[in-house]
Amino acid sequence: MKAGKDKVIAIHYTLTVDGDKVESSHDRDEQLWILLGHGQLIPGLETALEGHQAGDTLSVDIAAADGYGEREEGQIQRVSKKYFPQANRLKPGMTTVLSLKEGGQRAVTVHKVGMSTIDVDLNHPMAGKTLHFDVTIGEVRDATEEEVEHRHAHAPGAEAH
Repeated sequence: MKAGKDKVIAIHYTLTVDGDKVESSHDRDEQLWILLGHGQLIPGLETALEGHQAGDTLSVDIAAADGYGEREEGQIQRVSKKYFPQANRLKPGMTTVLSLKEGGQRAVTVHKVGMSTIDVDLNHPMAGKTLHFDVTIGEVRDATEEEVEHRHAHAPGAEAH
């Protein structure tokens, strides 16, 4: 079976940027389960996976535009410390998660820490970078109706939530 929209795939991957390993599913010894066609992956990686099947390995470079986007100047914003978990431990250059007023979260980079506020760069920490993925596809299957409805894959043993 080939990977495509409304297919669930299980992958092992290693992400490197400029030759440095950023993260790897091998470190957790756990495959990543994805429902294709529902925005769970950056566009370039999702496109690269389409048409592949279980057992395939691929090595793919994703340009910034097809990853986390190009860096945009003027994206520094001053935010109250109350929106950050463990705000007092943050230092310039660190990546953290910003809780948004409208709900959800966003990865940001700390630019400057003040007494009651933190200046953050709203560009995604990987914005403007070419991403290199080494991927092994472990499984490809049809998504269940529930997975399509929920817009995400359910790993074995995690079907009910």
